[in-house]
Formats: sequence, C-alpha cells, structure tokens
Amino acid sequence: MGFFDMLTGTKRPEDGVVPRPAEELRTALLGLNGPDVPYIINDGAAHGADLVAEWRLAEPAWQTFFIGSRLTHAIRIRMRLAEDVPEVRAVEEQWEVTRVGNPPRLQASAEYGRGAGRTVSRRWSLQRGENGRLEALETFSFDSAQLTGPLRNTAVEAGWTWRGVIFGKL
Repeated sequence: MGFFDMLTGTKRPEDGVVPRPAEELRTALLGLNGPDVPYIINDGAAHGADLVAEWRLAEPAWQTFFIGSRLTHAIRIRMRLAEDVPEVRAVEEQWEVTRVGNPPRLQASAEYGRGAGRTVSRRWSLQRGENGRLEALETFSFDSAQLTGPLRNTAVEAGWTWRGVIFGKL
C-alpha cells in the first residue's frame, strides 16, 4: 500500500482472490442494510452513482442516536462498480451539521468536503469500581468507520479493490 492509497483509503484484496460478479457484489453491499445499523444503502442513480450509502439522519428512529453522538458531519458515500478493473470507486462527501430547535434536530450547513475522513465521538462517565477506585466507563461510542468499514470490507472480501476517489470523476 502506497502513501496515496493511505490518503484515499484504498484497499486491495489479497492475492489470488477471484473477483465475484458485479451483481453479486451489489447484492452483498445492499445486504448490509438492516434495522439495527445507523446507515442505509440505496440505488445511487439520483446521485450519479451505482450505490449510495449514508447515515439515517432523517429517520425518526435514529435522530436521538445521531443527536446524542454529537455528530458534526453527515457523510454520504457514492460508489461506482467498475467491473472491468474490478474496483469500487468511492467518493466520500461530508457536510457540517448543527443542532437546531427544541427538541433538537440536525440541520445541514453550507460547508461541504470531499475525501476520506473519520469522525469519532465517545462519552465517558466516572464511577467507583468494586475495589472503591474511580473508573472510567464508556457510556456512548460513535465512529464513522461504522459506515465505511463494512462497505470496504465487503468489496475487498468479494475480490474487488476499494478505491477512494478524491479528485476527478467517480
């Protein structure tokens, strides 16, 4: 892995892994959807891509989670399945979000960014342990790798290269 690959988040499958057909990979990526994951993967035709993955910011069932995460950036990953190579070309887009209103809701601002990034939010509380000493207990954890990790791993396990795109077209 070269330096530029590290910057873009590019990951290649192990040598000898035979790439699965594009439709099988597409099905596997869509199969990551579920009611217990904070993201949704859909057809990406409206966004100029084959697939789009994004946080469930607008869904009422997930709003409390995202407000509690103190999330500062919404993320959308547009994916193009380049069957001839085979690689998944992925553009990660980010928008700054703020909390507005009472009860608070997330609202996108005008700030936009493109390229690999990572948002981590953790909350800890102090309490006395069984031995009477103070211990830090993690009470909340959020990591944007919860979105990018499963996508990238699914592509690589299917024998495809995951190529992060910063410049140029998808």
